[in-house]
Amino acid sequence: MWSIPGLLLSFRSHRPFFRLQKRYKYFDDSVGKFINQAIPSPFKPLNTRTELRVLLTAFEPYDTWEQNSSWEALVTFLHHRGIPEGVTTRRYPADLTQLQSRLEKDLALGFDAVLHLGQAPGISRVQMEAIAVNVAGMTEAAGDFFGPLVADAPVAYRTQFPLDAWNLELRSSGIPCSVSFHAGTYLCNAAMYLTHHWHAVNRRPCSIGFVHLPLTPEQVLHSRRDLPTMPREQAAEAIGRILDMILHRERQSSIA
Repeated sequence: MWSIPGLLLSFRSHRPFFRLQKRYKYFDDSVGKFINQAIPSPFKPLNTRTELRVLLTAFEPYDTWEQNSSWEALVTFLHHRGIPEGVTTRRYPADLTQLQSRLEKDLALGFDAVLHLGQAPGISRVQMEAIAVNVAGMTEAAGDFFGPLVADAPVAYRTQFPLDAWNLELRSSGIPCSVSFHAGTYLCNAAMYLTHHWHAVNRRPCSIGFVHLPLTPEQVLHSRRDLPTMPREQAAEAIGRILDMILHRERQSSIA
């Protein structure tokens, strides 16, 4: 049973009563002493989440590449900015089965937005993907029939992110970029499609997108291949600007 004098004493000896406390000190008449234990605050409901949660992912190296430009850019971004509040980062394996398993576990944690990053050898600018298709295969296997990622599922999903606004923002910052309408037919596309489909099936609202990044100069130097590149610092800046736009947009949506 709560004692009013004990309750008032606990508020005087701790931080102001109108702030959420994780532990409270109160007087228990049944035992005749003060008790210090975790109890729910009377001023804020349990399980109420106020911060936005964003999942930000990249891929590990694959094939003959010793690095993956998406992960290199993400690491560079985190080095300069740290991990923003509410943002969770992941590095996913370059294997479809493992990717799907890891992805489903992460999505179950609950996010307001998901942004996947991937490497695309051959592109010369940041490429923001608009559409993910229900196709599982590798574009290198030209002429082969590709089955679906998910049987009896929608043919495609389209991102709800304002890619036109992202495009304008990055270009005005001097970052080469473009909007793409084909995320490929393997891991990058799969990550975007499976994320959309998981949220559709579970009826959870979430903004989802995918951004392809060019190779880094170091990757091309070591591979001795003639391919376009983008410095990881510039790719990291692109990630930061896109993330800022995501956080601003989601906060505006939550206020509305």
